[in-house]
Amino acid sequence: LIKRAAASRTVLMVEHNLSVVENLCDRITVLTRGRVLAEGDYKTVSANPEVREAYMGVGHA
Repeated sequence: LIKRAAASRTVLMVEHNLSVVENLCDRITVLTRGRVLAEGDYKTVSANPEVREAYMGVGHA
């Protein structure tokens, strides 16, 4: 349904499950504390060290 709607318009989706985001979104904007932390495609955003630390728990060993 989301992919069909996105074919002709912009769809804003709020989702914290990264596998859902990866499968549905062409472009991602990650927000934290009211500011943009990162923007781009899934590969770019998920490789961002700030995103990885904030949302994926990387760096908290």
